[in-house]
This record gives sequence, C-alpha cells and structure tokens, in this order.
Amino acid sequence: MPIETSPSIPGARPVGAVDARIVRGMAGARDQQSGTPAPVTTPSGPAPTYQPSGATDPGQPPVDMERVKVIQHAIQTGTYPVLPTKIADAMIASGLLLRAHA
Repeated sequence: MPIETSPSIPGARPVGAVDARIVRGMAGARDQQSGTPAPVTTPSGPAPTYQPSGATDPGQPPVDMERVKVIQHAIQTGTYPVLPTKIADAMIASGLLLRAHA
C-alpha cells in the first residue's frame, strides 16, 4: 500500500514497495569490459566512499601478558582457585553495574 505524500511538494510521488527485480539487476551489474562489479552511482554522481575517523579508535586493550601466562599455567596445572562465592559476587556486581548505567 503506497504512503501518501503531500501534493504541495513538486515532483513528489507516492512511496511503495521496492521491486526486487530492479534491486537484483542492480546488485548483479558488472562492467562489460573488466567483469568487475559496476561502481554504484547516485543521481548526483558516484557514491561517496567511507573513510573511518581515528577519533573513536580505542587502540589496543591494556592486557598484562605476564599475568595471562601465570593464569594459563595455573589453569593447566590445576592450581587456579575457583571460588564459587567470588564468582557469584562478581556476576551480581556486573549486573548491577549494567543496570546503573542503562
């Protein structure tokens, strides 16, 4: 069912369902000479390219590799202490922390 648009907007047309045949035809479009996918174009020209900003890049996580090796060794030798009450307390605390920031 089309969505009605205001008749006062010049060139406006009703919005309806997308014809899948057109989309499939565009998705499969290839350059006839090279066989590579045809570049996407918009009515105003070629589609803009995405260039991510480094401003939001968090970088590498702070991991103490020596501590990781100690824990791995303790797990492999069976000497890593598993304390159910400590694990449960941490799980409850993380749930409360998530709810506090939501």
